[in-house]
Amino acid sequence: METKIKISFEFFPPKSQKMYQSLWNTLNKLKIFYPDFVSITYGAGGSTRKRTHDTIKKFTYRPSIKPIPHLTCIGDTKDSIKKLALNYWKMGIKSLVVIRGDPENIKLSKKRKFITFPNGYTYSSELIRDLKKIRDFEIIIAVFPEKHPESINIQEDIDNLKRKIDLGATKGITQFFFDNNKFYEFFNILQKKNIKIPIIPGILPIINFNKLIELAHNCNASIPKRLKNLYKGKKEYEFKLSVDIATKQCLDLIKNGFNNLHFYTLNRADLTGKICSNLTKIKKLINKPYDAF
Repeated sequence: METKIKISFEFFPPKSQKMYQSLWNTLNKLKIFYPDFVSITYGAGGSTRKRTHDTIKKFTYRPSIKPIPHLTCIGDTKDSIKKLALNYWKMGIKSLVVIRGDPENIKLSKKRKFITFPNGYTYSSELIRDLKKIRDFEIIIAVFPEKHPESINIQEDIDNLKRKIDLGATKGITQFFFDNNKFYEFFNILQKKNIKIPIIPGILPIINFNKLIELAHNCNASIPKRLKNLYKGKKEYEFKLSVDIATKQCLDLIKNGFNNLHFYTLNRADLTGKICSNLTKIKKLINKPYDAF
């Protein structure tokens, strides 16, 4: 029986006309994989709100692509955020990725403190509650298999997740991870807690391993030691290595029943495109052992 895979992509809004052209070039190369949707991020501190909105508008001119904007609690008032959401609905955007967001240029640590914008939202659960009152949006939320950096423990994360679901969230996309076993353990905990919404694994192709180390630390995503060892002294083979690792990670997820995959593209088509191309050969690859690390 053929395995059906749904693929989605995340992009960030371009800063210039040149970067817009680069984004469309990337999209044109990746659209051959018929993405289920594409999400557009909303920068730290609300720094890309206008660019996010403009990018979404441009995507609506491409009926074959379903754009889903990120909406965050930061950098704006409740009334302004709700007005933006209503404008999205009028544009035909019925799905939103709702997250709290991070202040601009903040370093993630256990000591950091989120500062609420004047007359703004403190928690994404509050925003979800109000969005569902405005219109019947499909609400997608962020999920952290290795817990949110600010959470005391995984149970606190699960309590927050349950609160968002009770208020109307119906789907989750995970923060990127590199150890599938940690994801499976987390998913099993959710099942035992009777949390049944679809959870889409988030996949980050490794473009630059040295830069990844800081990013993973900030996002509380562990990097297995065996993965670190693979990249030592192999700069010239980094692209092929990254493709192989991500492909095998995806295949293992698919073998275990996770047929929806979300790729953090970083607005590049090369790595993500090659990985997705490999996945189109699923019939030949699905029974190979998962030995990426």
